[in-house]
Amino acid sequence: MSGRVLVIGVGNPLRGDDGIGPAAVEALRGRVPQGTVLVVSDGEPARMLDLWRGADTVVVVEALRAHPARPGEVHTLTPVEAACHAVGTASTHALGLGECLALAEALDQLPHRLVVHAVEVADVALGAGLSEAVRSALPELTDRRCRLRPTGIRTEPLVVVSHTKLQARQANGGQRSSDAGRSAPRNSNGGVPR
Repeated sequence: MSGRVLVIGVGNPLRGDDGIGPAAVEALRGRVPQGTVLVVSDGEPARMLDLWRGADTVVVVEALRAHPARPGEVHTLTPVEAACHAVGTASTHALGLGECLALAEALDQLPHRLVVHAVEVADVALGAGLSEAVRSALPELTDRRCRLRPTGIRTEPLVVVSHTKLQARQANGGQRSSDAGRSAPRNSNGGVPR
C-alpha cells in the first residue's frame, strides 16, 4: 500500500515507563491524518516486520534505557542512529529494535522512511504506571507526530544529524559529546542491545 503511514507504539503498558509507546499511540488517536494506522506492539521483530510490510513511512515510539537516565527526554533518531545507539525497549522480550532493524535490513524489508522517537525511562516495574517525568513527554511526542504538511504527516526526523557527526559519534562509542559520562542504552536484561 504505497503512501501508507504507520505509527507503532512499542512497549508494555503493565511495566511502568515501558508503556510510553502504547500511551503515545492512545494520545495520537483522532489527531493524525485519516489513513494513518496506529498500532501497539510488544516489539518482537517478526511481528514488527509484519506490521510495517507495505508501509511507506513507519514511526516507532519506544522506551529507551540509559544510565544515568534523564527520564522523559525524547530522542528522534533515523534508522542509522537507532542502530548506532542500539535502541532497545525496557520490556520483557529479549530482542529489541536494534535486532529488528538488522533483521529487516537482512531481509530487505526496511520501510522507505523510518523514524524512531525514543523516550528515556526510569521505572519499568511490573504494575506501575508511567512516571510523571515520562508522562510529561507525551505532549512533545504527539506534537512531533501531528505537524502536518499539505501531503500529510511530517516524516523527516526533526533532529538532523550529518554523516560526519554520526562517524564522530561512532568513534565516541555511539555517544554525543553532550552525553559524555553516560553509558550506552541497555535493554531490560541489562545488556547493550545490538
